[in-house]
Amino acid sequence: QLGLGYLQQGNLVVAKEKLERAERESPHDPKVHNAMGLLYERLGDSKRADDEYRTALRYAPKDPEVANNYAVFLCKSGRTEDGIKYFLEAGRNPLYRTPEASYTNIAVCLRAAHREDEAKQNLQRALAIKPSFAEAAYQLADLEFERGRLNDARAAVTHYTDSFDATPDLLLIGVRIARAMGDRVAADRYARSLRMDFPGSEQTRALSDLNHNPGS
Repeated sequence: QLGLGYLQQGNLVVAKEKLERAERESPHDPKVHNAMGLLYERLGDSKRADDEYRTALRYAPKDPEVANNYAVFLCKSGRTEDGIKYFLEAGRNPLYRTPEASYTNIAVCLRAAHREDEAKQNLQRALAIKPSFAEAAYQLADLEFERGRLNDARAAVTHYTDSFDATPDLLLIGVRIARAMGDRVAADRYARSLRMDFPGSEQTRALSDLNHNPGS
């Protein structure tokens, strides 16, 4: 736990020291090897990270958290099919309480591989499981916006915000979509909500950049 805490703080040197001690004391603990995988990933040592994740899975082959972390690593490494395989393993595990997150992660992995249609299918699957999952709604809106499908992008935002509280990401993409469609009223409404509800957010700061670069 200390090692993970330092890892989250970005203190990689101390995190490494604590995790190596944990590994010496509990060499067969999958949680230790999972944390070591995260550490080596942050350190940019892909081979060691891969080895640690595989060790964690060897000791806990049905642990959805380990499978999910390994899948994220694989997708970042460009190993799309392997990443999807482990995301699916995590998502189908009855012990994993957020399968919608796995399908959303699969979509992000597919988007990075320029497989947009498959990404959309997985985002729709995630929202079918949990309609209130904001990250899936945002990813769907962003995907359609990037493809130039503005009506579909707007529908993804409004479908979510009609039923659930908007997140900063959804409000910002709402501004961008509305501006691209020439709908100043909607753009101003989303921008006002973003400033009022999330004044100190990164997305509100990004709104200022949009105002200086209206074509963005």
